[in-house]
Amino acid sequence: MDGRDLVRSVRMVGSVQGMRTVRSAWRHRRADARALAPRGVERARVPGLLLGAEPEPGGGVVRFARSRLRIRVAVGGALFWSWDGAQASPSYALAGDEPEPDGRARLEPDKNGGWQVVSERLTVVVSRHGAVELRTPGGVLLRRELPPRWWEPVDGGAARWVQRSEVPADARFFGLGGRAGGPRLREGTYRLWNTDPGGRFGPGDDPLYLTMPVQVVVSDAGTHLAFHDNTWSGGVTLREGEEGAGSGHDRPGACEVRMDGGPLRCWVVVGTPARVLQGWTALTGAPALPPSWALGPQHARWGFGSEQEVRRIVSGYLERGLPLSALHLDIDHFDAHQVFTVDQERFPGLPRLAKELREEGVRLVSIVDPAVRASAGNAVFDSGREVGPRGAFVRDPQGVPVLGEVWPGACVYPDFTDPLVRRWWGTLYEERLGQGFSGVWHDMNEPVSFSAFGDPSLPLSSRHSLEGRGGDHREAHNVYALAMARAGYEGLRRLRPEERPFLFSRSGWAGMQRYGGTWSGDVATGWPGLRASLALVLGLGLCGVPYSGPDVGGFDGSPSPELYLRWFQLGAFMPLFRTHAAVDAGRREPWEFGPEVLAHAGRALAERERLRPYFVTLAQLARLTGAPYVRPVWWGASADRELRDCEDAFLLGDALLVAPVLEEGGVRRPVRLPRGRWYDTVTGQAYEGPGRVVVEAPLSRIPVLARAGAVIPVRGPEGRLELEVWAPPVGRTGGGLVVRDAGDGWERAEVERYTSRLRAGRVVVERDGEEGLVTCPVRVRGLAEPDQR
Repeated sequence: MDGRDLVRSVRMVGSVQGMRTVRSAWRHRRADARALAPRGVERARVPGLLLGAEPEPGGGVVRFARSRLRIRVAVGGALFWSWDGAQASPSYALAGDEPEPDGRARLEPDKNGGWQVVSERLTVVVSRHGAVELRTPGGVLLRRELPPRWWEPVDGGAARWVQRSEVPADARFFGLGGRAGGPRLREGTYRLWNTDPGGRFGPGDDPLYLTMPVQVVVSDAGTHLAFHDNTWSGGVTLREGEEGAGSGHDRPGACEVRMDGGPLRCWVVVGTPARVLQGWTALTGAPALPPSWALGPQHARWGFGSEQEVRRIVSGYLERGLPLSALHLDIDHFDAHQVFTVDQERFPGLPRLAKELREEGVRLVSIVDPAVRASAGNAVFDSGREVGPRGAFVRDPQGVPVLGEVWPGACVYPDFTDPLVRRWWGTLYEERLGQGFSGVWHDMNEPVSFSAFGDPSLPLSSRHSLEGRGGDHREAHNVYALAMARAGYEGLRRLRPEERPFLFSRSGWAGMQRYGGTWSGDVATGWPGLRASLALVLGLGLCGVPYSGPDVGGFDGSPSPELYLRWFQLGAFMPLFRTHAAVDAGRREPWEFGPEVLAHAGRALAERERLRPYFVTLAQLARLTGAPYVRPVWWGASADRELRDCEDAFLLGDALLVAPVLEEGGVRRPVRLPRGRWYDTVTGQAYEGPGRVVVEAPLSRIPVLARAGAVIPVRGPEGRLELEVWAPPVGRTGGGLVVRDAGDGWERAEVERYTSRLRAGRVVVERDGEEGLVTCPVRVRGLAEPDQR
C-alpha cells in the first residue's frame, strides 16, 4: 500500500460505502490472483543480425535473425514501422483503414550494409542490428530507435517489451495525453494507465485520467510526433539532452517506452507543428465539431440539488446581464445516483425546466456515468442483460459479470469494446434527450471502481470483447472511455441526425477527438492547480484533442477572490469555458466573490462573447486541419529555443497571444514574444518580437496581444459579424481566416481568406485578393491616427 492507497483507504473507509470498497478491493485482488498467473521465468530477445529484406509498396520488410521489421510510408508522409509482423490494423486509434502506401517510397540497400527508405519528407535508415534512424531529407537526425528488447514467458503469454530512442540534445518533449506537470515534459517516468487519482490533483500527480502514448518532440532539426499504438499498461521515461556534454560532444535526449504486452508498432509524422497535427488527425480522425452554443460560457456544480436551485443560478446570470450558454447537472439529479434516471422529488418537471431555460438561451447538459447499478428492476440493468448472447456487461473468466463499487452501490460495467453493446448503450441517450438535455459529459469512465487499496478500476483479468478478438482488461482499460465516447456519439447522431452532438469525456485515448472533447477532471483549488489547467489544455491539443478546458476555480475548497478571478480570466480563452466544483466546495458563481470580482468577471465574459465568431472559426479550422485552438507560443516558430521553454502563455489561433496571471499578487508579468509586431489589445501599445517584454496585468484583465496584420472575426454591435484588423507594419502583409456560424447542423463550412496591408497610410483589407468582396464592417486598430482607417 503506497501513500496514495493509504489516503484513499482512510477517505473511503470513513464514507458510507467504506466497508464495501474494502470488500470490493479484496474481491478484485483475489480474482486476479486466480486468473492471472505470475509471469515466471522469462527469456530476453533482441532482433539479432540482419538477414535480408523484401521490398513492398511504400517500404518493405527487413528480416533479422529473431524478428522482422516492417516499414511503410503512407500517402501523406506518415511513417509506420512495426516488429514481429504487427499490422497497423486493427487499431482503436485509426479513424478508418490503414492509409495507402506511397508508391514513390522504396526500400533499398544503403552504403553501410543496412537498408533505407527514402520518401519526400523522411529518410528511414535501418542498421544491421535493428536500429532505425529517422532523418530529414537533408540528412539531419530527428530520432534514432535503438534495437528493441522483448521478455517472453517461457510457458507462453504476453511478451513485454522496451523500445529506447534518442533525439537531438536540444529537443523538448510534449504530449503523452493530459499531464498536469506540462506542457513541456521534464525528465522522469510517465505512466500509461488512465487513472482516477482518488482526490484533487496538482502538477506533481501522475498519471491522471487521460494518458496517451503520443510524444511530440520539438528540436532545431524539426518537429515530429511518435505514437506507439499499444493500449496496454506501460510507461515512458524521458531524459533531456545536454549540448556540449563531455569533451564538447552533445549528449542526446532519450526516451524509453516500456509496455507490459501488446504489439510493438509505431506511427511517426514529421514537419512543421501545423503539418504534424494535420497528418496526425488524418490518421486518427477529424475532431468532432461542437455546436456553436458549446463555445459559450458554461456553469456546473456537483450539488445543485433541486430545480429551484437551478432556476436561481440561471436567474443570477440573467439578472446581472452575464451571458450563459449551458448549465450542467451532476449525479445529484439522478434517482439514487442511477444513470439515465431523474430524481422526481427534486426535479419533478425536468423537460419543462429544460424548455424554459432554452427559451432564455441556456441549455442543460447531463452527466453520464458508465457504471450500472446491479439490481433487478433497474431498467438499464435489465435491458443490458438481454443484449447479445452473453449480455452487455464485462465478465470475469468464469463468465460472471464483474462487480464494482460506484455511487449507486454495487455496479456492473458495459463492455463498450463490443459493437452490440455500443449500439445498445447509444439507444439509452433517448431518455436524456427526452428530458430536454442538449449534451452529455462522460465521467468515471477510466473506468472507476471505488477501492480502499490497489488500482481503483476493474480486475485486470476481466474479459472484454475487443471487437470480437477477445482479451482482458490489461488491453481494454485504456480504450474503455474511448469506446464509451464512440457509443454515446454514434447514439446521439442516430437519435438527432440533424444536430451536431455535444459530448466530452473525462477519460479517453488516442483518437477520442472524433467523438468530442475532454476537461481537466478534479483539479485542486490553488495556484498550482491553475497552472496545471493550462498545461493540460496545451498538452491535449498537441495530442489531437483541441476541445478541452479546466474546472474554473478548481474542484475542491474555496478559492480566494483573486485566484477565482485569474482562473476565470484564463477560462475565458479556453475552448471549453466551464466553472465546476464539488458538492462540499465553495460557490463558483461570479457574484459570490464581491462586486469587484463580479465586474472583472463580467468583462471576461463580455470579451468571450465578443470573440465568439473567432472561436467558431477556430473550431471549424480544428476540424479541417487538426490545429488546436490553444497552441504553444512556439507553434509558428519551433526553431526558437526560448519559445520552446515558454509554458506560461499560449496562442489562441494564429492571431492572439494570451498571457494569464498564474501567481498570486501579480499585476505585471513578462511575456516572451514570437517574431513580429504585437499589440496590447486594451492599450494598443505595440511591441516588437522576438524578445521578452513586461506588460501590465491589472486585476481587471490578463494581457492579450494581437499579431500585427491579423484579421479577427468578432461580434460587433447588435451581434453582427465584424472584422477586427490590427494594422500591419509598413511593407508587410497580414491576414486571417473566417468561417461564419452556420448553426448547429452539418452544413459544409466555407472558409473565407482575408489579407491586410498598409497602402499609403491606409489599411486595405481584401477577400480572395479583391477589396470589394469584403461585405462585413471592418474596424482597424493599431494605427497612430484614427482617421487613417
